[in-house]
Amino acid sequence: MDSTKVKPYGTVLIKQKEILDFLLSYEGAPTLADISKGLGRPKPTLLKILNTMELIGFVRKNGDTKQYSLGISLIPYAQKAISSFDIVEAASPYLRKLRDLTQETVNLGVIRDNKIVLIQKLESPQSIKMQSQIGGTMRLYSSAMGKASLATYSQSKLIHYFNNESFDAITTQTITNPQILTDELRIVQRDGYAVDDEENERDVFCIGAALYKNGHLYGAFSISTPKYRLSDERKREFIDLLKKTQLSILETI
Repeated sequence: MDSTKVKPYGTVLIKQKEILDFLLSYEGAPTLADISKGLGRPKPTLLKILNTMELIGFVRKNGDTKQYSLGISLIPYAQKAISSFDIVEAASPYLRKLRDLTQETVNLGVIRDNKIVLIQKLESPQSIKMQSQIGGTMRLYSSAMGKASLATYSQSKLIHYFNNESFDAITTQTITNPQILTDELRIVQRDGYAVDDEENERDVFCIGAALYKNGHLYGAFSISTPKYRLSDERKREFIDLLKKTQLSILETI
């Protein structure tokens, strides 16, 4: 279904999704006033929607602080949605092996609304954890998975993406110049992998590859490591393991 041609039936569900998105991205638990300010919507309208969402378990309200958070009733929906992705089922055994071999965090993402949505994250057994979380998003131009995906785009699709992207700096290392990014994407196409050198998160280096076959982009995956742990030798080893994993996954699709 082409979502650009579908007209919404009413607006309550759209407002509900805005609230869920706000709660997902908000650091901490917001009050009604925080949600109203963040969404630019009147408190009486939001309160009616929040009361209904609380009734069905989509949000929780702390009776003492009057702060809101996501409800546990959403968990089964999230689990079902994630499990329904064929790419997760196909990739999981190989990504677990990659995590075990590298001892670093391995991520799997898909593109939605010109962003990478993280749908699987296999944590490193080592102590340092990355900021990313399942369901979170990353910009295509600032992440290894995103750049690997962009490298599969046709020229016209890439131009359309460039024309609709703001290219905000996520860190001081983020590439915000489309021409520089275009040059890097040519290198990605040549080498078969992309890197994110502290461009999406400080002190974190990622190496990513696209899962692209028969003209269809199924998603992308990456290895994430604290930069201080990455020697030139380990980088070469990770690239080799990444490419072998990519081939194994694509053979199962």
